[in-house]
Amino acid sequence: MEFLTPDPAIPDIKVVVPKKHGDARGFFSETYTRRALTAGGIGVEFVQDNHAFSATKGTVRGLHFQTPPMAQAKLVRVVRGAILDVAVDIRTGSPTYGKHVAVELSAERWNQIFIPEGFAHGLVTLTPDVEVLYKVSQYYSAAHDKGLLWNDPALDIPWPVTAGEALLSDKDKIQPRLAALPAYFHFNAVPA
Repeated sequence: MEFLTPDPAIPDIKVVVPKKHGDARGFFSETYTRRALTAGGIGVEFVQDNHAFSATKGTVRGLHFQTPPMAQAKLVRVVRGAILDVAVDIRTGSPTYGKHVAVELSAERWNQIFIPEGFAHGLVTLTPDVEVLYKVSQYYSAAHDKGLLWNDPALDIPWPVTAGEALLSDKDKIQPRLAALPAYFHFNAVPA
């Protein structure tokens, strides 16, 4: 596995590129190896796998996170199609608070993104019929499920869709802006 830091200002976000071995029959890849991730600085124990399908190009999911003690780190990959994946730093006191990392993930690129606790996560589909698989470090908890408005101008995210083009859930249309977000996470806080 190769580990890349897409934005040196936010080194907690890692792009992981598993090796892919192919021949005339197809390919083989170890997409998750705890030993390799730990060696690459990702020592998180994942407890749940999620699988999301989006039929339409321009589907926006996010920006989502869970609050402590149910906060989640995520390891996200695409097995069909392509997405722009976004992580926003929402750790109060962080020098990169409100800043984001945006990475194109695709089945073709075979890359993944690691998003630690303290970041809001979202994506937009760049193709139709997209399938996203992601591991999380904590079980889903409706009581701790929160969000941030995906197109808040304060975030300056270069979404490739306008508000009129984006296909959103009702919940994601009314999430709070960054200025109204409570301080759920604190920079340098010890993870629970």
